[in-house]
Amino acid sequence: MLKRRVIPCLDIKNGRVVKGVHFANLRDTGDPVEAARAYDSQGADELCLLDITATTEGRDTFVDVVRRVAGQIFTPLTVGGGVRREADVRRLLGAGADKVAVNSAAVANPLLIRQLADRYGSQCIVVAVDVRQLKPLPGETDPLYEVVIHGGTRSTGLDALSWCEQAAALGAGEILLTSMDKDGTRDGYDLAITREVSRRVPIPVIASGGVGSLEHLRQGLDPKEGAADAALAASIFHFGLYTIAQAKHYLADHGIPVRPHEAPRGVLITG
Repeated sequence: MLKRRVIPCLDIKNGRVVKGVHFANLRDTGDPVEAARAYDSQGADELCLLDITATTEGRDTFVDVVRRVAGQIFTPLTVGGGVRREADVRRLLGAGADKVAVNSAAVANPLLIRQLADRYGSQCIVVAVDVRQLKPLPGETDPLYEVVIHGGTRSTGLDALSWCEQAAALGAGEILLTSMDKDGTRDGYDLAITREVSRRVPIPVIASGGVGSLEHLRQGLDPKEGAADAALAASIFHFGLYTIAQAKHYLADHGIPVRPHEAPRGVLITG
């Protein structure tokens, strides 16, 4: 069993870290550079930086914030939000991102995934998939999930499982799977969709949406439950409920292989 990753997520609006419920009722939780440096020193495996209103507001991703964050951390950085074309990916990688997440634009033009993977390598391209559970039809027992875009404000009619399989086949390196129903609720991941996507695609799946405890992280990563390759969380870290070290110790104590917590890294001085 490969080592699992713990990934704090910074949702960004107007240059500040925010957190809400179902992508709404956003609360300001601080400066992204300060937060990123704190998670870097705590030993986060990766850091995810998402401009959550770039697509709905029709603007480009926040390159300046990416540049400032990347210049202060050693942790691998994934950036997304408002990525619509190859030039956006080039600009973000040039600003210091290690991976770029594409969401709405990939739904509108699936071949964009192949174009980006061919140009930059699958290891750089994450397809973010936001899903919402549909009401079951009469006689159905298995839950159905639809892909939603533009920060969860638009339905697509796309079956979530089929879309994840297509994204992987087109060259995505990872799937960042977020349950819109669970986002910000602290009720735990949607284990059903996480497990099924993880079973169907041959690439890593990052579970996202709903973490309120360390046990939720374990459930998302446990092969018999969520079966994800990485656990993304925001509220439990932003609001000081737990540290990255506490999360890793809990997971290790419960049989989930994780990279060991490292001592605080040295200070990165930039010119």
